[in-house]
Amino acid sequence: ADRQEAHPVDPVVQIHDAEEYQSYLRDRRKHFEGNIRYRRDHIGNWVKYARLEEEHSELERARSIFERALEVDVRSGELWLRYAEMEMRNECVNHARNVLDR
Repeated sequence: ADRQEAHPVDPVVQIHDAEEYQSYLRDRRKHFEGNIRYRRDHIGNWVKYARLEEEHSELERARSIFERALEVDVRSGELWLRYAEMEMRNECVNHARNVLDR
């Protein structure tokens, strides 16, 4: 009687050149921006979006996303923690310290 739904797994995308890579990132960004417009207060959308940018070594974009998310919910402890963790993962200790000091 206890059945768990299988969560769909994103297909593996093979990228062959820089143009495809940029197109892939543009599509993913558009997807996340749509999710944020739909549910602006859902912190998970913001964190996943920032994680995407971090995975593609776009730290400035990831920081910008976290800053936008903080404008929505400045009291979210989870959001502050995830922001600081991202900075520490990327060995930006001073940035992490600044985030935690705010």
